[in-house]
Order: sequence, then structure tokens, then C-alpha cells
Amino acid sequence: MIQQILFFMVLATAGYFITKRIGFIRSTIRLGKKVDIDDRKDERMKNVLLVAFGQKKMFKKFIPAFLHLFIYVGFLVINLEVLEFVIDGLAGTHRIFAPYLGSFYTVLMNTFEFLAVAVLTACVIFLVRRNILKTRRLNLPDLTKWPRMDANIILFTEVILMIAILSMNAADQILQTRDDHYTPTGSLFFSSFLLPIFQNIETATLILIERIAWWFHIIGILAFSVYVTYSKHLHIFLAFPNTYFAKLDPRGEMTNMPVVTNEVKSMLGLADANAPATVTEPGRFGAKDVNDLTWNNLMAAYSCTECGRCTEQCPANITGKKLSPRKIMMDTRDRMEDIGKSLQTGGPGLNDGKTLLNDYITKEEINACTSCNACVEACPVLINPLEIILELRRYVAMEESGSPASWNAMFQNIETSFAPWKFSPSDRFNWSKES
Repeated sequence: MIQQILFFMVLATAGYFITKRIGFIRSTIRLGKKVDIDDRKDERMKNVLLVAFGQKKMFKKFIPAFLHLFIYVGFLVINLEVLEFVIDGLAGTHRIFAPYLGSFYTVLMNTFEFLAVAVLTACVIFLVRRNILKTRRLNLPDLTKWPRMDANIILFTEVILMIAILSMNAADQILQTRDDHYTPTGSLFFSSFLLPIFQNIETATLILIERIAWWFHIIGILAFSVYVTYSKHLHIFLAFPNTYFAKLDPRGEMTNMPVVTNEVKSMLGLADANAPATVTEPGRFGAKDVNDLTWNNLMAAYSCTECGRCTEQCPANITGKKLSPRKIMMDTRDRMEDIGKSLQTGGPGLNDGKTLLNDYITKEEINACTSCNACVEACPVLINPLEIILELRRYVAMEESGSPASWNAMFQNIETSFAPWKFSPSDRFNWSKES
């Protein structure tokens, strides 16, 4: 009974912190502008199935994708075993499903163990790639000390959790031959390799080892669940809504401001008589802070995996410019977190004297972007850093008139001569006469 009460307290504590954190994330995402995304539902579900569930975009590089798939499938399937842990913990039972599933339980347990070994192997390889082989995209300057440590913490934790479950199963198999309380599971292939380690240990000590491994695994899973909500690994959950609400328009198509588009059409005599009347006050042009972005832009920031594929493909970054699409998403998330924490403590929130532009993301960064969409194409969960970059750049151009002088000259030429170059539109085709 004491164990059951203790387990319930641990479960309730984890549930409390997870619920609290989810509420915080939801409130920070709602800082963004409202936008209705309810079109083309079939295409959106297809993205969820192929990109989020199917890991489609990961397989551009087969080896890391294959290893990631092991971790992903292992995370989903092994957690089915956690259901048995929870029931056993609350009911005071031991392997409650075993008597009902019979030999199929042995098959399931061997499947779980195979995936546990696969996850363990993949995590070790990823640790080596990050810390010994120094894969470039995982060691770029924009990935500062904490994000690097965060990834290592997660990988190391997963290794320890998999060792714990294999050790528990090995101790359990020996106890099945010594104590009737332990339900027979049948032969478990992978954990059987650990049997010689535990074979000569006294029963009382072995029971203690089995219980410690059981508690370590379940507490580790619950602690991991809480930690994930603070980590880049939040993408485990947010990848699904992010791929559903991702932009479906062609990647090269930029989003215009309706109020500006309608005004230009009106000036050119192209306005649609049936179009709804536009508001007289357009509000802010572009984005200066996170509340000027849309809620799905902010959700994308929380969905970022920090994998660096976007930055690795960015031509501006490759040529030594300061722009890193990964940093754009991380900075946006950091700004949201700072505002949320401020509001939680009764602080000024958005009115803290800081803004996303300038205090987190510099003009030098956004001006380096070529709008090539390489980052959008590279992202494995359909995040679009370009949308945020363009909104920030739009603010600088339209609200501050702060674009580089050469850009302003180009803007003026387009406005007066309908081309980036300063010559009369009537002379545009003179080149065709030079023959």
C-alpha cells in the first residue's frame, strides 16, 4: 500500500508540472496574431502522416534518418510498456498483462527489448557524432552551450533508461525461478545476456535491484516527460500540429498584406468591386515583436528540433554571413519564454523595453537572407523561418525606412520605373534594337 501511495504521488506530481508547462506554452503561443487555418484538410492530414509520422523528409540522409527512426519508433512502442508500469504501480500488481496475453506477452516483451537495444545503440552513435566526430551542423556557433548540453542530456538519459529496463527484465527472469510472486514471461532474448551478472546474487538483493530498476525507469520516464516540455525535444509532440498547420502555398510564394495589396489594386484601377471593404487602419506593417507574428509562427518556434539542417543549407550562412535560420527560430522561442515568465511573475511582459527585432535578432541577420527557401525545404517538420525573416524585414522597410541605402534606391526605381534599374520604362526594350 505504501508503494502504491508513493507511486500515485509521483504520478500526480509529474502530471501537475506537465499540465502547468503546457498551459504556459499555450499562453505564449497565443501571444501571436489570430489566423484561421482550416483549408485543404486532406493535404494537411497527408503532411501529418508522411512528414510527422512517416519521417519522410528525414530520409534525405539515410543513416541518421534510420537511427532516428529507431529512437522514434522505440519511443512510441516502448511507452506502451509504461502503461503496464502505471497499472502495476497503482494496483500493486506485477506484470498484470502477462497472465492474460500468454505467449503473446513474450513476443511483445522481446519486441520491446529489441527496440530498447536499438534506441540504446542509436543514442550512443548520436553521442559520438555530436561530441567526438563533431558533425558540422551540430557544432555551429549559433548552437550555444545550453542547446548542446540539452541534446546530450536527452541522449544520455535515454541510454540509462534502456539499460534500466534491460537490467530489470534480467533480474526478473531469475526471480521467476525463485519466487512464485514473479509472473513467468518466457525467455527474453536481449536481457538474457545479462543473466550471468545477476545469477549468483542473493534473492533479497536481486529483488532490491529489480525494484530499483523498476522505480528508476518509471520515474525516469515521468521526469523525461516533464523535461521534454522545456527542451528542444518538445518537437516529439508539436511536430504533428506544426505539420498540419504548415503553409501549403508554393514555397517561393510570399505572403502579401491584404490592406496593401488592395490599396495598390485600387490605385491601378484593378480593385475587385465584390471584394470586402478593407479596414482603414492597417496596424503595424511587418513584425517588430512576437505579438506581430501569427500564432502558427510561434508554434513553429516551439516545434524546432534544433537539428541545424536549415542552417547547414543556408547559402548566406555557408558564405560566412551571420544569418542562421535555426537561430531565428531559437531566438523567437527565447523571446516568447522571456515574455511568458515576465507575465507569470506580474512583470511588464511585452513592455519590458525589449523587442524580437534588435534585442534578439539583428538587422544584419535578416538582411543577409536571400529568400531562397533552402531552409524551408531542409526542415524535417515543415518549419518556415523565412516567414519570420520577411515579417521582420518588412517592418524595417515600411515602418522604419531602415533598409540598406542600395535597397531603398532599388525600391524607388521599382516604384517609379517598374524595374530595379533606373531607366525609363519606354527604354526597356532598346536592347533588342542593338543588332
